Amino acid sequence: HQALNDSGLAQQSKRCQAVEGIGPLTAAALNMAFLRGTFRNSDAFIAFLGLDVRMKESGRYCGQRKMTKQGDPEIRRLLHNAAMAAARSQRWHDIYQGYLKRGLKRTEALTILARKLARIAFALMQKQVDYNPEKGGSLT
Repeated sequence: HQALNDSGLAQQSKRCQAVEGIGPLTAAALNMAFLRGTFRNSDAFIAFLGLDVRMKESGRYCGQRKMTKQGDPEIRRLLHNAAMAAARSQRWHDIYQGYLKRGLKRTEALTILARKLARIAFALMQKQVDYNPEKGGSLT
């Protein structure tokens, strides 16, 4: 625990855990992923996690979208679980239900929420600011 405090990871984890759905394990995994690379933007971080979507097209077959799954599967699992918890929270429930009403499958809607949570966590860690849900999810 002291090593986390000395390295500044405890503060980063605390910032991430302020986001609805993100617990201590997910926060630690996101911190470790963030420290593994130098990311120009949140898109690069999402790609590193393997949550980016690629179009699969060939001849007459087009429009199939699949996750690349390039990154660590454990982090993706933790983010999926975080998205399930976030979908039950007051802040994210209506957003999640909106995706379902648009015809998305539950897994697709949860993947979108997982990507949103990862982007928020990336911004918190990159800018070293605290999460403020009262400002519409903006950072303070």
